Amino acid sequence: MTETDIRPVIFGEVLYDCFPEGEVVLGGAPFNVAWHLQGLGVSPLFISRVGDDPLGHRVRDIMEQRGMSTAGLQLDSAHPTGKVNISLSAGSHSFDILPEQAYDYIADDALPPLPDEALFYHGSLAARNPVSARTLSLLCDRLDNNRLVDVNLRAPWWQRDAVLNMLQGARLVKINNEELWELAPAASDDSASMRQLIESAGLKELVVTRGAGGAELMTGSGEIYRVAPETTTKVVDTVGAGDALTSILILGLLHEWSYPVILERAPVLASAIVGHRGATVEAAECYRPFVATWEVS
Repeated sequence: MTETDIRPVIFGEVLYDCFPEGEVVLGGAPFNVAWHLQGLGVSPLFISRVGDDPLGHRVRDIMEQRGMSTAGLQLDSAHPTGKVNISLSAGSHSFDILPEQAYDYIADDALPPLPDEALFYHGSLAARNPVSARTLSLLCDRLDNNRLVDVNLRAPWWQRDAVLNMLQGARLVKINNEELWELAPAASDDSASMRQLIESAGLKELVVTRGAGGAELMTGSGEIYRVAPETTTKVVDTVGAGDALTSILILGLLHEWSYPVILERAPVLASAIVGHRGATVEAAECYRPFVATWEVS
């Protein structure tokens, strides 16, 4: 079996980003990653839960129009489709993540059949509720040999010990620089923090995003690779830039790209995404140049 026979399984929140002007954009880090992978010629199995409401029905319709599998999209009659209220100030975002959303109740008895070979991606936000946390634990038990964790620390929805425990045994963790220091605060510098987290969690790879400073990948053996962000695109909205990078990490692992190639290609897609409002780009044309150039179809 080759790496490209492995199917990504994406677990976590799908929600709507609600902007101050009234615009509502489909998102949620796991959904964004699944969306980008679909655009890049991969067919992920996305596992989440939406409300039995107009926004939830819209999520299913959009996924079907995109050609995405809805086998893992559960319907909840008691809780609403997820929402996040986003505020913009001085070029940065603040997030009001509403509680008791449908994605907090992803049920372990409603999971679809899982692929024999999978690359399992999940974040940390969907584990804030015991119901989704229990389902995540079950999936980790089944798919833990090839797991990628996308850390997303949003107050008040995380606890340090719980997040550190979640990282144990993952293949790759993606985290931003501020989150790195939250989880590994005792180190003397960024590189020492990265080594501390790799060693404590037993990681094969750790990717740290640094905003305008680009991104850095450190392997379990201590090799370091760095990349600068693209600067040719007019920035409209940076929401979801990290999710675009994550999708390329997954794509690169599936196609066995080298670390330098992965980091060379990751900011190219992220640059295309920040030229649009929100984290998902509806036009398939956005992805076609990458599919053709990288020969991933």
